[in-house]
Amino acid sequence: MSNENEYVLKVDHLKQYFPIRSGLKTIPLKAVDDVSFAIKPGETLGLVGESGCGKTTVGRSILRLYQPTAGRIEFDGNVIFDSEEKINKNMQPYRKQMQMVFQDPYSSLNPRMTVEDIIGEPLDVHKLYKNKAERHDKIIELMETVGLNAEHATRYAHEFSGGQRQRIGIARALAVDPKFIVCDEPVSALDVSIQAQVVNMFEDLQKQRGMAYLFIAHDLLVVQHISDRIAVMYLGHMMELADADELMNHPVHPYTESLLSAVPIPDPKTARNSKRIILEGDVPSPLHMPTGCPFRTRCKYATEQCANERPELADRGDGHLVACWNR
Repeated sequence: MSNENEYVLKVDHLKQYFPIRSGLKTIPLKAVDDVSFAIKPGETLGLVGESGCGKTTVGRSILRLYQPTAGRIEFDGNVIFDSEEKINKNMQPYRKQMQMVFQDPYSSLNPRMTVEDIIGEPLDVHKLYKNKAERHDKIIELMETVGLNAEHATRYAHEFSGGQRQRIGIARALAVDPKFIVCDEPVSALDVSIQAQVVNMFEDLQKQRGMAYLFIAHDLLVVQHISDRIAVMYLGHMMELADADELMNHPVHPYTESLLSAVPIPDPKTARNSKRIILEGDVPSPLHMPTGCPFRTRCKYATEQCANERPELADRGDGHLVACWNR
């Protein structure tokens, strides 16, 4: 099997540091520090972790909305960024195949443009139609694909609800028929009743079009529902990566265990018997990271080794990767 067909996206040792002024000196804020993963065509990788752990930065760095500090990004068999080999390709040809659905449907749509122009903008940029009539037909077809009516085309974004706005954003991402979409918390700003509709729509679109997703979210139940595999991030580092059901049923890393213990359980009897794992202490600042394992300051299993060296992601069998010395 050729490498080109095996993975649509490969990310190796991705780092994204932002320079922060502190008095007279500049310190790097390590938003993403040494993250690696790969996504197959048509697969969904869920990326979870608490706010500020670097999930969104990973998505934006892959699409080169942020210029990565270091690492290697390979898309569909082509290296688009490599800090070692000084490869830094122009992203314009790849924009058509890599798209993003943003978290906030209220701020990601231009209030001065009609729905038709918002969805048609990628078609204009990539010149994907022969005449005005074809452009209009494509836009109406995209609107119907995401469950919007044709008569909505002449309206403005502020006339729609959050769920409808997110559908407009999804139609815009689909306009160029991409192979890969970064879904950056696409349902977190929506009501729970609408979340299920939008998540189901993502799944249906994936079946029809065979796209791969990097699905970034807080909500582990949403992520489990849509993902083939789940990766857990903490303070810019990857802690655990496994098949979705395997990770939910047999978490290994203490941080993953505490995240899962906080997931609400619909059955009151089970909920009463389940133990919440409350983490001690606060999340350290990414400007002043602890030595060794980033999680050790809040971990009950931490030893001297955890303080001295950072554990690498190691395979515990069946592709279940864990970065921990003691579990």
